Amino acid sequence: MKVSIITIVFNNCETIADAIESVLEQTYPDIEYIVVDGMSNDGTVEIIRRYGNKITKFVSEKDSGLYDAINKGICLATGDVIGFLHSDDIFYSPESIAQIVEAFKANNTDSIYGDLLYVKKSDTNRIVRNWISGKYNRENFLLGWMPPHPTFYVKRELYQKLGLYNTKFRSAADYELMLRYLFKHKITTTYLPEKLVKMRVGGKSNVTLNNRIRANQEDYQAWVINNLQPYFFTRYLKPLRKLLQFI
Repeated sequence: MKVSIITIVFNNCETIADAIESVLEQTYPDIEYIVVDGMSNDGTVEIIRRYGNKITKFVSEKDSGLYDAINKGICLATGDVIGFLHSDDIFYSPESIAQIVEAFKANNTDSIYGDLLYVKKSDTNRIVRNWISGKYNRENFLLGWMPPHPTFYVKRELYQKLGLYNTKFRSAADYELMLRYLFKHKITTTYLPEKLVKMRVGGKSNVTLNNRIRANQEDYQAWVINNLQPYFFTRYLKPLRKLLQFI
């Protein structure tokens, strides 16, 4: 089983090497590594080029934002399974991809998700939030649940069948896609009870109160455009669930 891992980056010379090294350290042998850069001008491109052919495919060009770049990466991918490791993130363990592949094979499933750690930007050993996803229950989407997107691995054929990320969303395209795939189209998924990714704090949708309000509005729109009816409180429970991650 070939796994395509896609890293999206724009002007992140501080941590891009950590992300790349994290992929290269994986023990699983059949990895296609794709890096999509938005024409960085801070030295990021030079850092990426140092790795030469250790990176399977590298593109540096203008894009229309994060999700446009993600879609470019998906279109370049040839693996059986696709996942993402953004430039601020690192895998929890060199065995993470091996664990994901084992879960795919053992469960004959369309997708896999696991647990996520939010860590300090300056020290990835300092945990800020612990996102334990729990076993899948489709109805939990109505209660504000979602799997951590950086741990969500999907068979490539599903992207071809059900569509890519909706670039009309500024911060909730990942939520919309998972809602569309899992809740609307009912693809199969399996919870892997392992920490898979460390994400540095400071995600786009959580930086400011205004961004959080906008993200909350987009969460609701994700239901609307899929002709789905959430509870009136669904979009308010989603950010509240994050409080449990600090315990």
